[in-house]
Amino acid sequence: MAASIVAKSIHKWKNNAVADQKRIMSELVLKANKTVFGIDHSFDKIKNYENFKDQIPVRDYEELRSYIDRVTDGIPNILWPGKPKYFAKTSGTTSGVKYIPITNDSMPNHIKSARNALLNYIHQVNNAEVFGGKLIFLSGSPVLEKKGGINTGRLSGIVNHEVPSWIRPNQLPSFETNCIDDWEEKLDKIVSETISQDMRLIGGIPPWVQMYYERILTKTGKKTIKEVFPNYSVFMYGGVNFEPYRTKLEELVGRRIDAIETYPASEGFIAFQDDQNDSGLLLNTNSGIFFEFIPVENIFDKQPKRLMLDQVVKNKDYALIINNNAGLWAYNIGDCIRFVQLNPYKIIVSGRVKHYISAFGEHVIGKEVEEAILLVANRHNVSIVEFTVAPQVGPKDGGLPFHEWFVEFDRLPADLEKFAAAVDVEMCTQNIYYDDLIKGNILQPLKMRALPKGSFINYMKSQGKLGGQNKVPRLSNDRKIVDQL
Repeated sequence: MAASIVAKSIHKWKNNAVADQKRIMSELVLKANKTVFGIDHSFDKIKNYENFKDQIPVRDYEELRSYIDRVTDGIPNILWPGKPKYFAKTSGTTSGVKYIPITNDSMPNHIKSARNALLNYIHQVNNAEVFGGKLIFLSGSPVLEKKGGINTGRLSGIVNHEVPSWIRPNQLPSFETNCIDDWEEKLDKIVSETISQDMRLIGGIPPWVQMYYERILTKTGKKTIKEVFPNYSVFMYGGVNFEPYRTKLEELVGRRIDAIETYPASEGFIAFQDDQNDSGLLLNTNSGIFFEFIPVENIFDKQPKRLMLDQVVKNKDYALIINNNAGLWAYNIGDCIRFVQLNPYKIIVSGRVKHYISAFGEHVIGKEVEEAILLVANRHNVSIVEFTVAPQVGPKDGGLPFHEWFVEFDRLPADLEKFAAAVDVEMCTQNIYYDDLIKGNILQPLKMRALPKGSFINYMKSQGKLGGQNKVPRLSNDRKIVDQL
């Protein structure tokens, strides 16, 4: 019954997206009218979207920091009425640790959106049996600290404190195990607690779920996860593109199972997969977030072009800007998205604004490198564990610069050079600027380096980022990551 109600609600609001977005913009401005930020930006003058853009400039964390620092000092009514309920602590590349506010008003966006994704799936495929056994979400520690008197921790840990009561009896691991900081120690304990259980839903970031699968199989001596968990039927994930991991994960499971993709972020639960037959993610247009979109080529302009939902077009990359009921205003979260459908509005995540290579004006993004290597890997029956790409601007031999790919294979290609050449051809198809640079002899074709097994896990361990919600960047505009690899 609950699944049917949720599915009907989603169907209703996904067809009313533009009107909901205009309403949410007005509601946010009205509620924050008397905050310090609202007064500083003359919210009382905002009557429409043009006024909104005039009064509120686009900012990243560092540019909004003078306000956030006052919030973290415990001062109320700065960005949103009152004080936040939590701070989600994240690691920024330029700002160090970031503290993203989560309020009583914004918390339902995180919790109900995850619930909606799951219940909508159950309604669509009629798989209520998923609640007949145990479920696990591999996440960060729920141990919280205080910042300005506010409970603070990783988003996945915060969410553990807000899990609905109807899920708790089925949820693993135990709270004590979830609190273990060391990922490998925690993983061993999770395996011990789940190995004899009737696991039916497993959730988490794909590379860490892969480690969980492998540890389970090592401990049991079984060949597939389905032998250990015969009723396992749903994999729920978010944070990274699943496709580079799909082949290996399905091989470990023993067959393809249903997967639900979500797009959660500390700043808000952005989108989720609402149809098993459609890989696009439904934009969460009725959940306390007012979205804006900046064409990715304009993101670094002094006054970038900003668009509302009804102004976007398909198959174009946009930097995602959010305004929400936690007090983030015209906030650049650093992600690039691409609309794959406009009625309803569905997206894919195409990369990070700061995770790209444009050493020569090519502006290669994450979606392009992932699609290129996956297409070739499928043709060559090759399996990939992880990879990252960086520019080599000054080769030691003095030749032309190139993109260098560091790839950890599960199954190596028979001929690495031939495989790399095929990926380069696909890159030329994916990115016309890269193609021009190759044809114009500005760049030489990419070079690929096969890394030993465990290279990326060892790298993440060296950075203190093993497990939880941590991800390896696919692209860098420098060589900091690959030099350590």
